[in-house]
Amino acid sequence: MSQKPQPKVVDSVVVEEFLNSYSQSLKMVLVAGKGGLKKLVRDKNINRPSIALTGYLKYLGYKRIQLFGAGEMGYLRELTEEKQYEVLVGMARKHIVCVVISRNMLPTNALLKVADEFDIPLIRTQLNSRDFIAKGTLLLENVFATQLTEYGTMMDIRGMGTLLRGESGMGKSECALALIERGHSLVADDVVYVKLINERELMATSSELNRGYMECRGLGIINIGELFGIRSVRLEKHIDLVVTFNEFSKGMEEDRTGLEENNYEILEINVPHIELPVRPGRDLARLVEVAAMTQALKLLGHDPAKDFNDRLIQYMAEH
Repeated sequence: MSQKPQPKVVDSVVVEEFLNSYSQSLKMVLVAGKGGLKKLVRDKNINRPSIALTGYLKYLGYKRIQLFGAGEMGYLRELTEEKQYEVLVGMARKHIVCVVISRNMLPTNALLKVADEFDIPLIRTQLNSRDFIAKGTLLLENVFATQLTEYGTMMDIRGMGTLLRGESGMGKSECALALIERGHSLVADDVVYVKLINERELMATSSELNRGYMECRGLGIINIGELFGIRSVRLEKHIDLVVTFNEFSKGMEEDRTGLEENNYEILEINVPHIELPVRPGRDLARLVEVAAMTQALKLLGHDPAKDFNDRLIQYMAEH
């Protein structure tokens, strides 16, 4: 197999990119501070400044998006405009990256003035504070997720995300086509993008460009959605199983019991791994389908290999 890909660590996101990408889902609109759109958000958490508005700035999370909710805006409006300006300038000099006002509340004049003077993007959202924090944090978690590229074909087999690997010409695409004919879904072909979500879940997807397309030797590029229906294509899927196709050679070891559990490491997460020797006459699609279903049973606490081994030991003990 080729050398393992190196992970890509994302440590920042441009405010303009965040605004453009999620303006609809987070119902956001820019109202001031356009000159600061190139600033970088360097923390995936969202900060409620609260005590910072009193002038205590020692622990201000300046790398984060600052959310002004009903409490913050209510407190500001109780201050004189001069005091508002003084407090907000103090925060601005800490180099905060942007401010979001929830519930579509109107910003104060001092807030508008400071945003434009210090080039701090000022954004309004129709969402309330709780919903913005919940949805925004999930989106930022995805943006900041460590990611890498795996070469293979990613399938959804009865709810089990299965990554098919192997050298070129091993039959990954032919196997995937046979699985799609049986009602399973394609996630990505050839290039699979994997992200580590919440430090524990591996999420696989394809690029926008080749989503739903597959390269099949002898046929060329085919459109899976048009041939098999829209249900045959999935946008993303977590990885539950990795199956590697290896060229069969005489004398090579093959697992005949399934008692030995192997793992394939992706972004420091161990994923159950099965290696299948490829030789004429083997129905790889059927074998992969059964492997995925067996792994699903294991997740439910039913391991057929272990169950049979326990029965065998009991039988030997009784006889």
